[in-house]
Amino acid sequence: MPADHTPILDHSNASLIRRGDDVEQVELCGSYLVICTGPDGVEKWRESFDNLVTTLGKNDLLNTYFRAAIYSQTIRMGLKGAGAIAVGDTQASHAGWLEVGLANAPIYTGNRKDVLLAAASGGSASAPLQSFAITSSGVVAGAFMNNGGSATKDDTTGVLYSVGDFTNGPRSVDNGDTLQASYTASC
Repeated sequence: MPADHTPILDHSNASLIRRGDDVEQVELCGSYLVICTGPDGVEKWRESFDNLVTTLGKNDLLNTYFRAAIYSQTIRMGLKGAGAIAVGDTQASHAGWLEVGLANAPIYTGNRKDVLLAAASGGSASAPLQSFAITSSGVVAGAFMNNGGSATKDDTTGVLYSVGDFTNGPRSVDNGDTLQASYTASC
């Protein structure tokens, strides 16, 4: 009697799919808000625009935070004239644009404004509005933040942390106008 022989085979395949490296990135961002009001107190225009954090600004932040440096510098805000910004700009060398307020119109009273950001929450921190009283007509194109430099307009000391241009291009201001500007840092 012939035997019926049926071989039993069992195969199993398994694979493991795993996600590559977990990568966490922090991007330094910020934005400005500038509001122009006329001598009558009526708002003439408003601009909200992003900034460019310069290479030296990033380095300054990293060196201060991660190297546990004692930090006692003042951050100051100034106004920017028309012209191109670049990541390599410094307070001493920003060939594409000029600071306005003293040698370059429009002129404003007082110095660059000291800025103190509120305590961070939800990954951002904001500064209160700073007031620039305009005393001559001219064009403003944006704003900048300086860390540790002089409050004197056109001074080249300190670190140019960030600079930004109005989204809608340079804006005209007149004698008697007031610009109120604020900065929000985020990551």
